[in-house]
Amino acid sequence: MKILITNDDGLQSEGIQVLAAALRARHEAWMVAPSSNRSGVSHGITMTDPLRLIVEGERDYSCSGLPVDCFMSGAQGIMPSAPDVVISGINRGANLGTDLVYSGTAAAARQAAIAGIPGIAVSLLATGDDEFLWEPLARFIVDNLEELMALCERDVFVNVNAPSLPSYGGARMTGISRRDYRDSIVIHEGPDGCKYSYFQGGNIVTEGDGTTDWDAVEAGCVSVSRVFAQPVTAPGTAGRLPNFRV
Repeated sequence: MKILITNDDGLQSEGIQVLAAALRARHEAWMVAPSSNRSGVSHGITMTDPLRLIVEGERDYSCSGLPVDCFMSGAQGIMPSAPDVVISGINRGANLGTDLVYSGTAAAARQAAIAGIPGIAVSLLATGDDEFLWEPLARFIVDNLEELMALCERDVFVNVNAPSLPSYGGARMTGISRRDYRDSIVIHEGPDGCKYSYFQGGNIVTEGDGTTDWDAVEAGCVSVSRVFAQPVTAPGTAGRLPNFRV
């Protein structure tokens, strides 16, 4: 099987390296990943500047762009033919619920789904001591790759999350949680007279109903969610509308 691996943490991040090694034991795997950390860039695409692609090893490339750029450059330019599947990860940190709006990891899998290629985003939530055990999740992806691909379809990608544990209490098909980040912005005035805005992350509060990705990971399980890649019309949009003035 031909696989394109990417991420948003960068080509040299431990998660993608462990995943690539596991996949290459069975498959032809190519890596095209950002040259440095691109976390939180969402679905950005570089449209005005050329991208710098550097050969870092056999079938390994670093890219000066964003995760979606990496998918497009790899699948449509570097690889001799389109990949059978795109796997984005393993991300350092979870991508649960509302995180999917911001995640560059999810964006690469989403773009694959839009292009009609199975896309799988993979993320690992650290334990309390911030230790990342990559191998169990990499092994889960390798052992269940065909099953995960079968859950994909055009405009639907799969989002996988797991806790950092030596073994899991099972795997669950899950819904999407809602996360309240409690973030804040601090404004300082610099010596040059300009104002500077600083982002400060808050304590995340996650809402789950027992069936969500958050609930599964909290229970020590692997969470597998099917996620729409395309915007979905909100209920009540079609039909009777307000008396708009045009």
